[in-house]
Amino acid sequence: MELIKKALEFENRKMRFPTTSDRILASREAKSLILSLNEIYKENKDKKIMDIMKRLTSVKQRIEKRLKGKPLTAS
Repeated sequence: MELIKKALEFENRKMRFPTTSDRILASREAKSLILSLNEIYKENKDKKIMDIMKRLTSVKQRIEKRLKGKPLTAS
């Protein structure tokens, strides 16, 4: 259950990453939490764990969207 506490703490943390390296570290942390929770979910099939994974995935997607930046527009 320590992993679930870690995931909830990550989710509730302020998502303000001033540097690119901070964003990369946050994305990697989210990915590792999601994969670890997935291993627990495979055994338990607990709906609460699935909900946590979904929320972490949306946070991770927002971070990665910021990492990729705005697409260049052709003039």
